[in-house]
Amino acid sequence: MDKKILSLAAEEKSEGLQHCLQSLKETELSEIITKHAVKGRDCGALLRGIFKGSPCSNDVAVRRRLAIYRNCILLVESGDLQREVASEIVGLLMLEVHQLPGASLIELANLFVDAVKGGGLSNGKSLELFPTVLAALSSKESLAYGKVYQLLLLSAKGSKKNILEGIITVFNDLDQKHLEEQSNAGSLDLEDETIPQDQLRHVEGTIILHIVFAIKLDQDLGRELLKYLKAGQQGDTSKIICSFSAALLLSVSRIHRFQEQVFEFLKTTIVRGYKDLQFYQGSKFLQDLVPQPASVSSMLLETVKNSVYGWDHVTQGLVELGFILMDSFGPKATFGAKFSEPASLHPKSPAQQACQLGSKILLETFKVHEPIRGEILEQVLNRVITKGMAPVGHFIDLLSDIVISAPLVLQNSSSKVTEVFDHLCFLPLSTVQGLLKAVQPLLKISMSMRDALILVLRKSMFSSQIDARKSAVAGFLLLLRNFKVLGSLSSSQCSQAIGASQVQVDVHMRYNSAANEAFCLEILGSLRRCLSQQADVRLMLYEGFYDVLRRNSQLASSIMQTLLSQLRRYYEPEPDLLPPLKLDGCITAQGEHVFLQEPLAHLLCCIHHSLHWYRNSQQQKRIADDEDDEVEDNISWQQDFDDIIESITRRMIKCDLEDFELDKSADFSLASSVGVKNNIYAVLVMGICEMLIEHHFTVANFSKSKFEDILGLFKCYSKLSEILKEKTGKGRQPGSNKMARSLLSINFVSTLLMVLFRDSTQSHEESLSVLRTNIDFMRYAVSVAVQKIQQLEETGVTDGPDGQNSEKMFRSLCEITRVLMWRYTSSTIVENSGKKDKGKNISLLCLEGLLKVFNTIQLHYSTKMPQFLAAVDAQGDNDEEDYREINVTEKAALQIKQFQRSLVNQLCTGEDDFNSKEALLLVSILSTLSKLLAPSSQQFVQMLSWTVKICKETNVEDIQLCKGLMNLLFNLHAQFKSPVSVLRELCQDIHGHLGDIDQDIEVEKPSHFAVVNLKTAAPSVALLVLAQSAKVLEEVDWLITKLKGLLGSEKFIDATQTSNPRLQVEKAIILQLGTLLTACHELVQTSLPAGSCTDTLLKELAKMYTILTSLVKYYLQICSNHAGQISARVEKLVKLSGSHLTPQCYAFITYVQNIHSESLSLAGEKKKKRKEDKATVTTAKILRDAKSIPNLIFAIEQYEKFLIHLSKKSKVNLMQYMKLSTSRDFRINAATLDAALQERESEEENELDNEQTEKESQEPNKKRRRK
Repeated sequence: MDKKILSLAAEEKSEGLQHCLQSLKETELSEIITKHAVKGRDCGALLRGIFKGSPCSNDVAVRRRLAIYRNCILLVESGDLQREVASEIVGLLMLEVHQLPGASLIELANLFVDAVKGGGLSNGKSLELFPTVLAALSSKESLAYGKVYQLLLLSAKGSKKNILEGIITVFNDLDQKHLEEQSNAGSLDLEDETIPQDQLRHVEGTIILHIVFAIKLDQDLGRELLKYLKAGQQGDTSKIICSFSAALLLSVSRIHRFQEQVFEFLKTTIVRGYKDLQFYQGSKFLQDLVPQPASVSSMLLETVKNSVYGWDHVTQGLVELGFILMDSFGPKATFGAKFSEPASLHPKSPAQQACQLGSKILLETFKVHEPIRGEILEQVLNRVITKGMAPVGHFIDLLSDIVISAPLVLQNSSSKVTEVFDHLCFLPLSTVQGLLKAVQPLLKISMSMRDALILVLRKSMFSSQIDARKSAVAGFLLLLRNFKVLGSLSSSQCSQAIGASQVQVDVHMRYNSAANEAFCLEILGSLRRCLSQQADVRLMLYEGFYDVLRRNSQLASSIMQTLLSQLRRYYEPEPDLLPPLKLDGCITAQGEHVFLQEPLAHLLCCIHHSLHWYRNSQQQKRIADDEDDEVEDNISWQQDFDDIIESITRRMIKCDLEDFELDKSADFSLASSVGVKNNIYAVLVMGICEMLIEHHFTVANFSKSKFEDILGLFKCYSKLSEILKEKTGKGRQPGSNKMARSLLSINFVSTLLMVLFRDSTQSHEESLSVLRTNIDFMRYAVSVAVQKIQQLEETGVTDGPDGQNSEKMFRSLCEITRVLMWRYTSSTIVENSGKKDKGKNISLLCLEGLLKVFNTIQLHYSTKMPQFLAAVDAQGDNDEEDYREINVTEKAALQIKQFQRSLVNQLCTGEDDFNSKEALLLVSILSTLSKLLAPSSQQFVQMLSWTVKICKETNVEDIQLCKGLMNLLFNLHAQFKSPVSVLRELCQDIHGHLGDIDQDIEVEKPSHFAVVNLKTAAPSVALLVLAQSAKVLEEVDWLITKLKGLLGSEKFIDATQTSNPRLQVEKAIILQLGTLLTACHELVQTSLPAGSCTDTLLKELAKMYTILTSLVKYYLQICSNHAGQISARVEKLVKLSGSHLTPQCYAFITYVQNIHSESLSLAGEKKKKRKEDKATVTTAKILRDAKSIPNLIFAIEQYEKFLIHLSKKSKVNLMQYMKLSTSRDFRINAATLDAALQERESEEENELDNEQTEKESQEPNKKRRRK
């Protein structure tokens, strides 16, 4: 009968086979299957034939299939079958599981449950079928909670991993199907939804509760869960770390025993996920091979979203995880340095991304879970208070997002915020400013909160701590800027001292200017007290008054009168008295310590900007209202300011340095109090000159006399600047001294540059020629622009008004960039070549500024890149252009071409005209702009080809320029394809230029890259090549790790199938290692100089052998799992390593040891001759570097050890390609031995001759007289 079944199964039609099977009883069929299984003959073919003749559309056939499953499970568990036969049977059963209807699957699942309860499963081989049964069950009509609960009880008998794996796989698959259905929601395909989303989420929540309860009863189940998830980290994490498993872990974290383990696992998984993603995105080689790693952040945020469906057992874990991420990966304070919060909104490092993920988790949890809002808010506020000097900007940002998302909800928690106000005087200023800005929306709707804040600020104003007073000033200025009090006051109350609670706040009432002004005047009265305090407090006030004036223009008279009275305290009213300002009053001394008391330059800065803004606003108002009348008192203080500033300017131009007692003979040493005082004087006078320059340029209206006054002020500024550079910059290179921090506003700087370089109006030419002919002033203007751009790049803000206004900073950057681009690329202005250049020329400064601009835009304004490129373009002045349609790659390519032409022109000039600094800046700019090109675009390919051509055809001897070109080449290559072929050619060039370690061998000099020459080959290019090789090895190591994880998750996959995802990755790994191995073959034969080159090469060779060992271990795992065979490529790689690397490594080790020996002997001679410590230091360094040699030898021996194991497992003799290793413990060099013996013999002969001579020359011994 069995032969008949096999013959009928071979036919195309199955009617005969079905009729034959119907004639057999279940017992007869079972006997046939058992007989073939035990004998191990044609069992798989027999089962396939029976399944073919048992279609699931027939109830009898379904029952027959179930009977086969029962019989086969008993056979597998009996232990009577061969291992290969049992595996084949289980594999066939797994393939046919999905054909069974839902009721049969439930019956089959019950079969497993009953078998485990009854102890019927002896070896557990059949349990490999169980996850497949559960997965098939998930796609059917329903899921019964009872079945899952029974499975969890069943886990006490064993097979915990299989049960957990099956449950997680079921719900992961269901979640993926729902995501697909949501993404295809707009399609016209009429498909039934598997399970409604709300129903599925409730089912998942209940299942999680069941599992947590089971883990509480059996903690081994919890340990198995963590073990299973950790094991799956190396492979495809999307199959293991999903929304359901994350929710399960967070619920398990409520069990105290597993809390620390769960959160540590999640932290590690999150950071590893971000690192993998960053590593993956930085390599085109990896992107072409493997799919993008799963997003852990999306999975966790999906868990937050799903927790709305009654997952209360998950919320506490979400809150704890969010705070753990923010605490662990938030910004850390640097010892001895002031921390500045990062201004970039786009986190770069994995730690920053993990911190931002924690913030998102807490914010989303706050939005969707009302009961836990109070706890989140309390913990955020506690961290803001208790962190002390540690940076808390990430918590303040979270608080700001929470307040914006639900201000009315937080009104109920106003008491918690009010409690924080009591601690303001103890917090750092930056924390206070951020905190008050974050809670500012609450102040508009909570009168009690505002009253509490004002009381605290008043107390802080009289604190003995300067930081508390600065916090009070910051708080009051914030109120005046961002909080307008609307209400009503009687006329009698306006003259009284107004308390905070007397002003009724109602944001919906009609604007009442009297009440608003009265309240603000009270705050201004409190702030006036600060004008007699320390310089830092006054400085905050001056910097804040301008913003207050813009928000509350009705306070202009009061503020300007206050500033006028403050200025008069330091103004000399006598018209002929020099200097015009009482600078002695601006400085105070306490013992030997000298301090700045009055930041007079900042006072003038505040006056200038406030006065300029007020006049512009009044002019616009008159134009709008068609009114010509002005208030008399406003005219009065405006005229006073004009007269005072004009008098100060006139007399400052007349002043000599002797009038300030700041001539060249003055002491500027920072070691004495007089020197410190003179330094403060000089910086103060320079700041005053700058503010007068900005003021006069603003009001000049292209007046020639005003511009001449500006040059007079600049003359005073430049003299002081030169003296400071000369006195404080002794011992430094000329031109290396940084200029003092400028007080000019970036808006003025952009206007000044535009006028100086781009204004071609005929009527302005005569007046502008006054400034344009002064090269020092032109250089100064560009230098200040570069300084402002650098400040914006480093901190995200600049000094002066609107310095924190992102939009205005962006516009100023665009204007400055247009001018700098025009000046560098098309200007024909000839700088004063007859005069000795005291610093960088203007073109070089423009180039430096452009580099900083491009870096700043990418760092802080990456979302506005299309607008920036359009604005920089010469034809990009059309504001109506739709920025969304701008192709960033095309626009960037246009800018790149200009700098490419400049670099080519620079490289083509002679040695006398070549400017290495300019060429290096051009390369840096090209590197920055190349990041804007899409790697798949034609422009990117052109950029790469151009870079390769430059490196191949240009002979560069400047070390820094060579490094810049090499880094640009490698960075571009990494985004296009793997650079291993380039590395091999570079290694050949290095070998050719430096020669072979065997001096008798003459190496032909290949000329792949002209940039590699005798001067740049080592250590510059060699170290860069080794660093790039290390990156390639990291990529290979990453792939091997992923392959091992993938191999562990594979089941019953034929390794010979072309669809196997491992094969393509294995091929790529072997090709990478083979090419890199040939590159190392060149380097290990190169006569590299001792030091960093040899040490780094030894380390990279050890890493190469370590990764080769890892690959061998991977193939050992394949052979152990019977998942494949050793391919011919692996044999070739092993053969290549045995012939081209290992022998050369031992020769290179000998070469390095000889170099070290020579260095040691040289150090010993120095020590004997000079008896200095330098020789000892050199000896210690050489001994430390020599530790790389044992590490390399160990790595080689480990590689050979596992090759022996692999040879035994695979039955392939891989060791035939490996030569016998050199013994490192004892070596005899015959030539050296002969020379040493001959030298010893000659020394012995000389000693004998000397002894004979001494005996002959000695007098005979005298005889002693007997007593």
